[in-house]
Amino acid sequence: MMDNVLTVNVMTPDGLVYDHRARIVVARTTDGEIGILPKHAPIIVPLAIDEVRIKRTDADTHVDWIAVNGGILEVRDNIVSIIADSAERERDIDVSRAERAKQRAEKMIQEARQNDNIDEFKRANVALHRAINRINVAKHT
Repeated sequence: MMDNVLTVNVMTPDGLVYDHRARIVVARTTDGEIGILPKHAPIIVPLAIDEVRIKRTDADTHVDWIAVNGGILEVRDNIVSIIADSAERERDIDVSRAERAKQRAEKMIQEARQNDNIDEFKRANVALHRAINRINVAKHT
């Protein structure tokens, strides 16, 4: 394997979402943003609900964007493995579906506030964050 290239794999329970070689991977962990370059030290970190940016080796200016709903990122031997509950490439996101999910989550938040239901509020807030993340990533197409 070449020392100056990363192999990036994104896996979900539904299978492989992404598999390419890259120059850099940028992701948001639960502690903040992390950039991974070739020869990065081995690491395992939890991911936040956010976008992952991948600059591929076969494109000078193009960046691949992936909406990741949490999960973990592992780096070892120039292989970046992301394992997430769900992940979608920008081109695969159904924006109208994401907009409907956002509206449902906003309605659930209002109902949870009215009913003083903390657990329901937290679940709705996560659903809202996921929908907004998908919408934002889709804008990069």
